[in-house]
Amino acid sequence: MKENPEATPLLSASTISGTTVKNLRDDTIGEIKDIMLYKDTGEIAYAVLSVHTGFLNLESKYFAIPWEAMSFIRADRSGEEVITLDVDKHKLENSPGFDKDDWPMTPQSEVISAAFKYYDVPLRNRRFTT
Repeated sequence: MKENPEATPLLSASTISGTTVKNLRDDTIGEIKDIMLYKDTGEIAYAVLSVHTGFLNLESKYFAIPWEAMSFIRADRSGEEVITLDVDKHKLENSPGFDKDDWPMTPQSEVISAAFKYYDVPLRNRRFTT
């Protein structure tokens, strides 16, 4: 996640879950459904994005979004915290996703690897296969 000098350096998972996600045009994309963590290290594997039907008609699908592809900011108007993701409808529509009833639960998931490549986030020391 990109650094914001006014942001709190620590966040609770319950604070992030349900947070609104907007694109750079200030369109509401959806919200964070969950954060997936490695149980042995606590490292964030990815965020699960649930898309609002007003943005795209993809209500049966979730998206794995690399943490580093998002920015966590405080919205000017409302004061609420918002996550921004540099994505438009076309890019999100073609983004790797998964069925709401079939979450990728292993680091070797093709969906996760594809999502990191799609958002141009290096896998670095991650456990995902390429």
